[in-house]
Amino acid sequence: MTTQTKLPVVPITELEQSAFCQTEEELESKSLVEEFAVGVRWQRIPKKYLGLSPEIIGKRIQKAKKMLGQKVVVLGHHYQRDEVIQFADYTGDSFKLSKYAASQNNAEYIIFCGVHFMAETADILTNDDQNVILPNMTAGCSMADMAITDDVLDCWDDLGSVLKNKIVTPITYMNSTADIKSLCGENDGVVCTSSNAEQTFEWALKKQGKILFLPDQHLGRNTASRMGVSDDEMIVWDPFKSLGGNSEEDINKSKIILWKGHCSVHTRFTLEQIKKARHKHNDVKVIVHPECTPDVVDNADLYGSTEFIINQVSNSKPGTTWAIGTEINLVNRLAKENQDKNIFCLDSIVCPCATMYRIHPAYLLWVLEGLVEQNPTNVVQVAPDKKKNARKALDLMLSLS
Repeated sequence: MTTQTKLPVVPITELEQSAFCQTEEELESKSLVEEFAVGVRWQRIPKKYLGLSPEIIGKRIQKAKKMLGQKVVVLGHHYQRDEVIQFADYTGDSFKLSKYAASQNNAEYIIFCGVHFMAETADILTNDDQNVILPNMTAGCSMADMAITDDVLDCWDDLGSVLKNKIVTPITYMNSTADIKSLCGENDGVVCTSSNAEQTFEWALKKQGKILFLPDQHLGRNTASRMGVSDDEMIVWDPFKSLGGNSEEDINKSKIILWKGHCSVHTRFTLEQIKKARHKHNDVKVIVHPECTPDVVDNADLYGSTEFIINQVSNSKPGTTWAIGTEINLVNRLAKENQDKNIFCLDSIVCPCATMYRIHPAYLLWVLEGLVEQNPTNVVQVAPDKKKNARKALDLMLSLS
């Protein structure tokens, strides 16, 4: 049993979250030289790409894509900046893009403009003769980084020691590493997305046991609360404390064990911001992502996955007003695509997802021109044994959905 208290570690990606925050509505890309100037720790790239203007980069990306043809598919997550999204062959949330990648049997290379766990998931779901590329290998995810494999294994061992033969089902959010997905598959657990978390919870609770939910405590609590699980039936596991900061009695009494992780973007939204939006706009509809804190979700009109937010806003009546609690690039894009509606972000300080923002157009150009020169760069590969178990957890999710 793990008894030693560890020193907390804040992911680099979380520390850089405020590097590009601003009060202006537009987030226009600059040359890498200018973006590196704020001190971010991004993957190094050949010097010839550093000073290129967005216009030159755009022309060269188009040329490279044309030369590669159907050999390459470029995927763009909704949170990517517009200067990257414009070159995507397909856009969506993380799992939608991974499923799409798996359907592209003729593509030799899948360039995933997202973050590392997304590229890993695409590698798990695609054929062995396909290669998944992440333009910037330092584009991680602060939430995924909060569930370090060794810490999760320590937690799993501790739970086994305390609970003996009681059933614990591990459920991991899609925003987690391949190692954590593999751990879930190996231990009869499952992966979930923000749109099907409730189905996976229902399935797990029917086992008459407990759920260990990784790595986002807020999605886990919001999901469980909507299903009637009370707060005193949930505990938070802090990996930097002995037994996660809980007593053996609390662990035994709990129904849901929530890993102490969060999204650095969605926890910026507050109840005060909702109150201000309602004070300013009598007819406003507030819609937020379930990674937001429970008080924000409880006081919103609607909450749901990225795709849910897009569909609700896009299909609403002209003239409606929407205050949205999710990543700013998506909010800005929705505003541009729905100019017959009043759409704004709940947070007046514009902060893009720091990890998504690492996919600068120059990185996309770099990997594309590498493929033109038959020199693949930044290929993401999940080990075969991890891939097998992670695939098991992903396939179970699909069957439950």
